[in-house]
Amino acid sequence: MRTYTGQISKLRANFNNPIEYSLPIGDDIIPLNNLIGKQVTLNFNQEIRCIKCNSKIKKTFMQGYCYPCFISSPQTSECILKPELCKAHLGEARDMEWAKKHCLEDQYVYLSLTSNLKVGVTRHTQIPTRWIDQGAHKALIFAKVPNRYTAGILEKDLSQHVSDRTYWRRMLMGEYPDIDLAIEKNKLKKIVHPSLQQYITIDNKETQLIYPEIQKPEKIKSLNFDKTSLFSGKLNGIKGQYLFLNNDSVINIRKFTGYNITIKIDD
Repeated sequence: MRTYTGQISKLRANFNNPIEYSLPIGDDIIPLNNLIGKQVTLNFNQEIRCIKCNSKIKKTFMQGYCYPCFISSPQTSECILKPELCKAHLGEARDMEWAKKHCLEDQYVYLSLTSNLKVGVTRHTQIPTRWIDQGAHKALIFAKVPNRYTAGILEKDLSQHVSDRTYWRRMLMGEYPDIDLAIEKNKLKKIVHPSLQQYITIDNKETQLIYPEIQKPEKIKSLNFDKTSLFSGKLNGIKGQYLFLNNDSVINIRKFTGYNITIKIDD
């Protein structure tokens, strides 16, 4: 049996066929794909620390932050969830040096197929990581824009016709419509405001994403360390930021960023 203990972070993913996953825990990084089919035990050690300032806290905000860091850190700015509210292009930000690297760099507006057709925004450095994190089955770039504000305005325009949300249960069950993203892109670009047409890309290449799994869950029961500290089961698959345990349970690792966990693996 192998045992690891430490503060966990979101799953890391390497684009391959299938996606290669690993879990940062303390000073270790656990490769996960070769654990599929094995019995794993996860135990929450009743300690949570802010991923920015390392303060011991009782609960996290925005996946890993204490409240003071949540209201002051550039990583938790309102434009992270709502890009159209970004003001970095006007010289306004919680941290302009950070904003220059994250908000004033090229951004992509994309279409993806998760549980449904979805529109989203991400930095150029986060493709295809962003698509993997959300459990997309396939994705393509709709537009390339020079800053986060412009990406947000375009996304908001498209979201009147396409959802910007993922129905996570259907995504995990693998339930999604048969959609050709290139066809959808051609439909949507006709309704884009003339001032934004210049950013729409010509390339309609779809990126296919395959996830490691031996069995999809028959039911979806979401596991929560805030309610139960100990979980055990066979690792049946990984998708997005979720681990599948047995054939009826899932746990969203990203949700518990900053939690101190002990993981035991039966070899």
